[in-house]
Amino acid sequence: MSKFRVGIIGVGFIGTLKHLEGLAANADLCDVVAVCDLDIERAQKAKDNFGSADSYVTTDWHDIANDASIDVVYVCTWNISHCEITCAMLEAGKHVMCEKPMAVTGEDARKMVETAKRTGKKLTIGYQNRLRQDAQFVRGAVDAGELGEVYVAKAHAVRRRGVPTWGVFTDKEKQGGGPLIDIGTHALDLALWYMGNYEVESVTGSVYEKLRDKPEGNPGGGWDPETFSVEDSAFGYIRMKNGAAIFLEAAWALNVKNPREAAVTLMGTEGGAEIEAGEGGYEASLNKVLANRMIVTRPNASAKDSAGFTALGTLETRQWLEAIANGTDPIVLPEQACTVTEILEAIYASSASGEPVRF
Repeated sequence: MSKFRVGIIGVGFIGTLKHLEGLAANADLCDVVAVCDLDIERAQKAKDNFGSADSYVTTDWHDIANDASIDVVYVCTWNISHCEITCAMLEAGKHVMCEKPMAVTGEDARKMVETAKRTGKKLTIGYQNRLRQDAQFVRGAVDAGELGEVYVAKAHAVRRRGVPTWGVFTDKEKQGGGPLIDIGTHALDLALWYMGNYEVESVTGSVYEKLRDKPEGNPGGGWDPETFSVEDSAFGYIRMKNGAAIFLEAAWALNVKNPREAAVTLMGTEGGAEIEAGEGGYEASLNKVLANRMIVTRPNASAKDSAGFTALGTLETRQWLEAIANGTDPIVLPEQACTVTEILEAIYASSASGEPVRF
């Protein structure tokens, strides 16, 4: 098999540390032949470090769309531009890995799904946490029936203080939202994926901007409240058509003792599962009643995940490129990611209106 020729659009923190590093670790499958970024110096640096012998740089993503030699495109741009760029690349005959969140609105996400189907090109979204060993263990337990019917989940994405002060994270015009759309999206994706349930009945949400004027104590340094145009915390209640429920909490700044991020709690008829961020990485546990006793079991070390961002990006890249090569589904289907975006949008809308959003 010849190598895939890859173009990447946006080589900031995620584009570089996760995706370019992941592509480099899978050099047997691909070559990075085009690097696009609004900052030409940053693009040049990425090309020098990760590009192939015939690679080039550009500040205009249309150059990549118009390059017929490129097979696969990575979209790592501002959230607000995900739909436009992804659809253009699909129309140009390229498979697309788009970073999370899929889009800012459900309408845009649905357009991306439709375009992928119509063009026959593959589309996936960067929810790499599904590939963690602890996540795989819990999904395996659910599939094996260890939890029975999972009817309640809690999706945790809470930082005590962890506002990203670089890039455009706090700019609503470019990102579409704050912690809900940034880290809440990961926790919600995991909860839906564990439950295997994407049939939503209604969504109720509350969104807060209570701590934007209190930048003290942030490990990444303070921020300018005048340019902080997104929420600092958000909460949602999602009711599924079969009666199951998901509680979602997302915050960059919240006065809690024990923060939890990219973690999920599951409750089923036969048992429950917890994902916790402990010393050395994420760890899974199952809780059940056995011989009339309540017990908690933890898997062996193989299901405790200490893999970092780059390691997960390497796994994500390989399964994605192999899915294209083999004509199989990637681990994240665009239809699943679309539901995540629709729920996030509904939480914002419900908070604004004070009423539930019904699907």
